[in-house]
Amino acid sequence: MTQFTYTAMTEAGERVSGAIEAESEAAVMRTLEDKRLFPVTVLGGATADGAKPARRRVKSSDLGTLYGQLADLLGSGVPLLRALDSLIRSTPAVGLRELLKEIRASVSEGKTFTDSLRPYPEIFPTLHIAMIQAGERAAFLEDVLRNLAGFLERYEELRSKVMGALIYPALLTALGSLVMVGALVFFVPRFEPLLAAAKKPLPTEILFAASKLVRGYWWLLLIGGTGAGFLLWLNLQTEAARRKLEGWQLKIPVVGNALRLLAITRFCRILGTMLANGVPLLTALKIAQNATGSTILAERIAEATESVRDGKRLSEPLAKGGFFPDQILAMIAVAEESNKLDKVLVQISDTVERRTNRSVDQAVRLIEPLILCMVAAGIGFLALGLLLPIFTMASSLGSK
Repeated sequence: MTQFTYTAMTEAGERVSGAIEAESEAAVMRTLEDKRLFPVTVLGGATADGAKPARRRVKSSDLGTLYGQLADLLGSGVPLLRALDSLIRSTPAVGLRELLKEIRASVSEGKTFTDSLRPYPEIFPTLHIAMIQAGERAAFLEDVLRNLAGFLERYEELRSKVMGALIYPALLTALGSLVMVGALVFFVPRFEPLLAAAKKPLPTEILFAASKLVRGYWWLLLIGGTGAGFLLWLNLQTEAARRKLEGWQLKIPVVGNALRLLAITRFCRILGTMLANGVPLLTALKIAQNATGSTILAERIAEATESVRDGKRLSEPLAKGGFFPDQILAMIAVAEESNKLDKVLVQISDTVERRTNRSVDQAVRLIEPLILCMVAAGIGFLALGLLLPIFTMASSLGSK
């Protein structure tokens, strides 16, 4: 027997965690379903002999390609087992190929495709499982897989764009930091003997003190920085701290708007895609609540879930707090009245994604000059601290 730790959602939308001893992750999934819990993550612990079960990771891009290829094979009339055999032969990644073999073996034993995916929550998240289950039950698995492939492709494009936009500012920050530390360690000490007898202005005193601190107590600074980072990380594990941090981030000009639009895009895309593929609204809202990456938006979604359960509209609780723009709220309200919520949500995500791209570009254009100014200010302070006493000495000699 292996001990598994799990995180799941209750029907009321609350997150619960615990541990279960079972023979496999599939058995854990069945136990959680019997308790009317929606699994989010299931992680295996040590087995009876102390060995740790293997953990595998699959890139989102590879998973999207897998979904797309499987959809094409099923659309061509190839049975599921033969389609999996074909994917096993054509998949170059060893880890993904072994995973497909295990899934194929499970399907050949008579399990559904959905049940065969459940033991791998770190690869197939709850969002994917819910959509695939709905598609398998309603006999449109091919369409669901194609939609998932498109969803992952757009998600990767947006993520790559954001990460790519942040590379240059990150390089500038790293380079500026290295230049300053290198100057304090190797360059500034050479001026200390030359200026020992001179009257040093405040910038020079600060510069020499900083140089001595970095050279003499670098280990203490390293330990202190690591400890502060760990304490910050530990604090951010709490819901209240994450919410407060996100509140500050959303107040940053341009950057806050980009973060808000990213969360809205993800929510609309996830909810619209699930509704379009037959996932019930309440189930879709529970899954979307933990997939937006926004604590504040998750609170709005939790309220919306309760509102929908009471027979009210989705748009009313989403309007609280000012997270959603009025235009998007109006579109959601009209979509609810016309019973086209799934299509409108996907359209909203497409529109907001374009706005997000523009907001990300604006944020990067704002961040780059700020970082350049900070680097220039640091180098300027360095030059000022070294040159001021030299100019003072030269001035004194000239007056004599």
